[in-house]
Amino acid sequence: MTRRGFIKGLLATLLAGLFAAAYGFFVEPALRLRVKTWKIKRDDWSAPPLKIAVLADFHVGRPFVGPRRLRQIVRRANATGADLILLLGDYAAGHRFVSAEVKIADAAPLLAELNAKHGVYAILGNHDWWDDRSAQRRGGLPNLYADALQGVGIPVLSNTAIKLDELGIWLAGLEDQLALLRGSRGIVGLDDLPGTLAQIADDGAPVVLMAHEPDIFPDVPPRVALTLSGHTHGGQVRLFGWSPIVPSRYGNRYAYGHVTEAGRDLVVSGGIGCSILPVRFGVVPEITVIEIAKGS
Repeated sequence: MTRRGFIKGLLATLLAGLFAAAYGFFVEPALRLRVKTWKIKRDDWSAPPLKIAVLADFHVGRPFVGPRRLRQIVRRANATGADLILLLGDYAAGHRFVSAEVKIADAAPLLAELNAKHGVYAILGNHDWWDDRSAQRRGGLPNLYADALQGVGIPVLSNTAIKLDELGIWLAGLEDQLALLRGSRGIVGLDDLPGTLAQIADDGAPVVLMAHEPDIFPDVPPRVALTLSGHTHGGQVRLFGWSPIVPSRYGNRYAYGHVTEAGRDLVVSGGIGCSILPVRFGVVPEITVIEIAKGS
């Protein structure tokens, strides 16, 4: 290689690096939004076909997820025509690079504009617990994020299962698995999977489980037809279907997308916002749509 060729190659590499950095820090997390659809067929699905729109990991706060961005997300979610809209937690900002705080008291009324034929339901995420110091001291509810959402008419399910008769399904919401910061004791969860599932009648109706972290999935019994999670952000940086860092003890196993294990289905949303670092690369912020119906 000639000296001139080496210099050209070096400049091209530097420019590519600068472009990738600018894209990851300023374009993908702030300007892009997609609707990603997963179609699932289950032989044991006894309810009518169901379309669910999932919104996860908002991490609300400027510059990436301010009020204007929230309104855009709400419009796009409503436009999916979903039967249900499910919010999977982490409304609180998850990084220190917030240029302007957006409090949940201001964000909740915007989320109240979400509209689905059979309702909007929510659960909490770990950051919603970590951000509420009073709830941390109490070691449980009430939680300011749950209160704000319920105050605008969005039910928050905390280790709770309800029957949606018009859809022919059970909807269960698991409390967060990483809720309480306990110093030398580590992180303590408030999740109660057995207690939540005990509320479900043995009536043959399919069960849809909302669980912020996907790490619970190996413990989910076959009675649950579909588990929906967020938390991982798809690794936030994802190249060729692989993420170098995933906030899960299972690594890339539950990092993103549709996972089938032992006849059970899990969908992990890539989510909306950023956590720890304000960067997304290869994981476009998304509204996740699941279409589930009977079939092989």
